[in-house]
Formats: sequence, C-alpha cells, structure tokens
Amino acid sequence: MKKCLALTGAALFALLPLSACKDESGLKTIKINEVTHSVFYAPMYLADSLGYFEEEGLKVEITNGGGADNVMAAVLSGDADIGFCGPEAAIYVQLGGTKDVPTVFGQLTKRDGSFLVSRKEEPNFKWSDLKGSDILAGRKGGVPAMTFEYVLKENGLNVGTDATLNYDVAFNLMTGAFEAGTSDYCTMFEPTASEFQAAGKGYIVASVGEASGEIPYTAYLAKRSWIDKNEDTVRAFLRAMLKAVDYAQNTDAEEIATYLYKQFPSTSYASISTSMKNYQKIDSWVTDMAMTEASFNRLQDVIESAGELPSRVEFSSLVDNTFVKAEYENLKK
Repeated sequence: MKKCLALTGAALFALLPLSACKDESGLKTIKINEVTHSVFYAPMYLADSLGYFEEEGLKVEITNGGGADNVMAAVLSGDADIGFCGPEAAIYVQLGGTKDVPTVFGQLTKRDGSFLVSRKEEPNFKWSDLKGSDILAGRKGGVPAMTFEYVLKENGLNVGTDATLNYDVAFNLMTGAFEAGTSDYCTMFEPTASEFQAAGKGYIVASVGEASGEIPYTAYLAKRSWIDKNEDTVRAFLRAMLKAVDYAQNTDAEEIATYLYKQFPSTSYASISTSMKNYQKIDSWVTDMAMTEASFNRLQDVIESAGELPSRVEFSSLVDNTFVKAEYENLKK
C-alpha cells in the first residue's frame, strides 16, 4: 500500500511542471514584456480582446518595460517569457557574448511608429525646418533614436551640428519632459501624440515611419532555450497574432477602437480611433510575420550609420522563421 502511494505521489509530482503553468480554465500563461504601451501594437491587444489567444489555449500577461534595454533584461532574467521590442536588443546581447541568445521568432511592425510633435503649429513642415533645434527622440542606441538620426541624415541634416538629439531622458519619460519645457520637438507614439495634440499641448507635424521607410522595428523574441522547450506555445501564439494582424489591417478604425478601449482606459474612444487611422495610413504592420534578411540587414545599416554597431551579425544566428512560416502557410490553405 505504501509503495502504491509513493508511486502515485511521484506521478503527481512529475505532472506539476505541466499543470503549474496553466490556470483554472486550463489556459497556459505566458508573460510578455513590451517596449512601450501603444496603439501601434494594436494587433497584440486585439488578439487578446477578440479571444484569439484564448482560442489557442493561451492567457497572455503583458507588462510595460519602458525601453528595449529593460525588455531584454526581463527576458534574460526569466521575468518575461517573451520580449517585444526592437531586434537591435538581441544584436547587442549577441555581441556581448551571451550564450543563450534571445532569438526573434516573429516580426510585427515594419516601420517606426512615432510621430514628431512640435510646440507650434507647422502645416507646411519640412525636415529641414529642424535645423538649429533640440529634439527628444529616445535612448541613444535604441531603434527610435537611430531611426530618427537616419531620417535627419537622409534629409541633409547632421546630428550634433545642424540639430541636437537629447538622449538624457528615459524613453517612457519623454512626453512628460517635453510638456515640462525640455527640447523643441519630441517623438511620441499613439495614442499619446493625438492626446497631446487634442489637449492643445503640441502639434503633430510628421510621421517618422513614413520618412524612414520600412525597417524591422519591433519583433517578438525569447531565449533559445525557452523556444526549444515551448515550440507548441510559440506556434499557438503566432497563430493568434497572424489572425489579429489580418483583422487590424482589414477592419475600420472605429470598430477596432471598440476592442482597444479597455487596453487604454484613460484614452478617449475618438483618440484611439484617430490613432488607428494614423497607423493604418502609414501601413504599420507586416502581413507575413517572418522577418526578411534584407530588412534585417537594413536595420544593421541604420545602427552602423549611428555608430552603434561594432560588428555585424548573421541573420540566421538571431532570427528563426521556422514557426511563423509554417503557420502562415496553414492560414492560407
């Protein structure tokens, strides 16, 4: 009898790791740390609100990292299963010599999602108008700041001489600093930019994403060891996301806003709707979440141009498109 009980106990103990990651409803919980909370990432929130994650047996918990460096720290420490940020974060980690390198398994946005906000109304704004200005554009070495530098250079402006980029303010504190009087311009994501303008605090004068062109701006990544142990979870997550991306691209902004409202409770329905229209207008999201080698190399061009890339890395060492390609093909059937 004792032997039987011991065997039963051992069997139950062996099942604990499998059941511990699921809640009472049987959903598997995965923790995602996002670079910032923005309507720019609408498909991820729609996958939750529309029940796509639940349909795949997942419960997603999202926390705001407030910058790609913080996202990567959460992934490396195990506080987050999946990081959602710029792929440059993984490049830096690999160059730093980390063995269990975070691997990109799906891309969501294909251009910068920030808008340039001025203190004054500039209906005929040109990028050359930034000459002599001080601009809050993100953390030095981060994709937002480097993309903005790239735009300035493409428009004949030299950073440091023609225009100054203020790197001293943390990414998630820039809007507050700008409102308090720091700098002449500030880059903001939606819905912050529209809310800022609606409150009469500033004016949206340009889309950074339209000016910079396509670039793998934000992607999903996880430690290689986590991916290898959770392949079914990765595939389920991507299935939900691919459906949500399709919905975001092919649904009226007003309808989408009704599903996003609970994700942004302090933001008006009108502002969320405006934000969605702005992001749909600039063609923000990929259709196929598999990152291309050409876009990855262009990202390295941007980082190299900013003087932040000591050496380039191989596409195959940081990107694994196996799962998303398989799921994308299944959706097309």
